[in-house]
Amino acid sequence: MQRADEVADFPGAWDGIYGVGDPGDYESLVARITECTGIISEKLQIVRTDMARGLAYGNRLNDVTPILFITEEVEVSPGAIYKSYEWVDPGAIQTKDYSTPQLKEMYGDVASYLYILKTSIGQEQNVAAEIRARLSGTGSLKDIQDKIFGVLSPHYMKGFIFVEASAMHHVQKLIGRVGVGVTPLKNCSKVLDGEAPLEDVLPYLEPKAATTGIEEGCIVEISGGAFRGQAARVTVVAESKEEVTVELFEAAVPVALTVRADQVRVTQRVE
Repeated sequence: MQRADEVADFPGAWDGIYGVGDPGDYESLVARITECTGIISEKLQIVRTDMARGLAYGNRLNDVTPILFITEEVEVSPGAIYKSYEWVDPGAIQTKDYSTPQLKEMYGDVASYLYILKTSIGQEQNVAAEIRARLSGTGSLKDIQDKIFGVLSPHYMKGFIFVEASAMHHVQKLIGRVGVGVTPLKNCSKVLDGEAPLEDVLPYLEPKAATTGIEEGCIVEISGGAFRGQAARVTVVAESKEEVTVELFEAAVPVALTVRADQVRVTQRVE
């Protein structure tokens, strides 16, 4: 939300929905959100609350408690001290000038960011499995188990995996790049700088048909079955069945062979 120009404190600055009161008073919290956004209580759901932070506002110190709500509403009607609004991708929270200091860290207190890990190609699933194993133990990583929320390894994404966490330093500790007592994670070289914007990540998280990217005329290599390793040309793409029909290059007599689309790898695309 953007504060109105006539507001005494931080006019025109961007903010979360700010209010004064008891963080445990759910009805007052919802009433404040409705006052500022126009979103009715039935469309709001509280997720979690974290510890208050002592934040400096000029020459005064305030205890500010981060509280996360979710809603399926898209339209907002700014009210109270606010004049406009914008839905912000979590990966871009740090790009605005906020009235509330440390808003990025406060968001991480109650929500999460997506971070990208660089892995060795072909070792994505092994790295993801090792991360899950580390988080299930009782050793030196026990203190960050509730700070890491998910490990995502799309099967068609090579050399990278995603980790959902409240802050980057937790991910760095997870893979053994900061702190002591944690062995560096094999086949994982680093965490890429910054939080990954959802708009960049979501396409990799949406299931895709196995036939995606395969067209008639493409040259493919068969990766499974009796003809594994052989080159072929695609003659038919059956998207509904996620199958392709191919002709083997090395066959003495042209033979139409139908295989699952996930058992072929495109080596040369149609011009």
